[in-house]
Amino acid sequence: MADKSLIIKQHLQECPTLAPTWVDHLPSNIRPYFYLARVHRPSGILLLFYPCAWSVTMTCYALSAPIATVWTYLGFFLVASQVFCAAGCVIDDMWDKDIDAATSRTRTRPLAAGDLSMFQASIFLILQLAIGVWLFMQLNKYSSVLGLSSLVLIVLYPIMKRVIAWPQAVLGMCFSWGSLLGTASVAGTVDWHIYIPLYMGGLCWTIVYDTCYARQDREEDIINGIHSTAVVFGDQIRPILLTFSFVACSLISYAGFLNGHGFPFVIGVTLGAFHLVRLFGRIDFENMESCDDCLINTTWFGFWVWAGAMADYVVKMQL
Repeated sequence: MADKSLIIKQHLQECPTLAPTWVDHLPSNIRPYFYLARVHRPSGILLLFYPCAWSVTMTCYALSAPIATVWTYLGFFLVASQVFCAAGCVIDDMWDKDIDAATSRTRTRPLAAGDLSMFQASIFLILQLAIGVWLFMQLNKYSSVLGLSSLVLIVLYPIMKRVIAWPQAVLGMCFSWGSLLGTASVAGTVDWHIYIPLYMGGLCWTIVYDTCYARQDREEDIINGIHSTAVVFGDQIRPILLTFSFVACSLISYAGFLNGHGFPFVIGVTLGAFHLVRLFGRIDFENMESCDDCLINTTWFGFWVWAGAMADYVVKMQL
């Protein structure tokens, strides 16, 4: 018990002070809902959105679809990413309420701090899921079924943190689902031999950024019985994450090759790869703030891959 107290005390001292956000200017009765949905942290939305954006843009490139199609579906998935990212955060916090209260970094979350009740969170979740289902129903039937099936993974992830050593793989399955859903929405089907490599590349990327993010809670996760690749990788976390980054870039590049992409796509993936190498070359895994910043910094990898696909699309349409 003494060792546990010392670890928690150390993390309380190391945990960065939460900076005020725009949510703090909202009325106090709705403020906890916004914090519960993590709308003050756009990184989660972007990490969910970019695999969708890759897939939509690559499919429009292959089909030579008009630019209006690209922007319409990108806008749709940006909204959907906000809704489902928020719903996933609520589900995760409902499962982890007691653990969050015992973890220094998460003890101020609305459910852990008692700012919201489980009943209030449940009503909020039902509203979000209703909006999410309505959004999916706007897609073609194939995409609607494919999209709704992702709800199983959203619910499954918090359970997996208590069951398997690699829950980040399940999170990767969830966050990369847009790689399949994006192409299904545009084309009405999935060309599996192209989009399975893209999906697996997104899964590896998720393992990279969420392991880095989870590293700041490693000691407390061990105490609380929460499994994580941050625990599994141990002191070899840097070379292992670099290896997963290489695999992610290779799989995404292979998907682009199969889809007939050209030099702009290669440049995009290359810039993304350089960004990850630079990021993991300078990150301090012993510093909680450095690990926390990793989440927003890795979104740039998603951006560069999408920018490469988009540049390729623009070049093709101008020829």
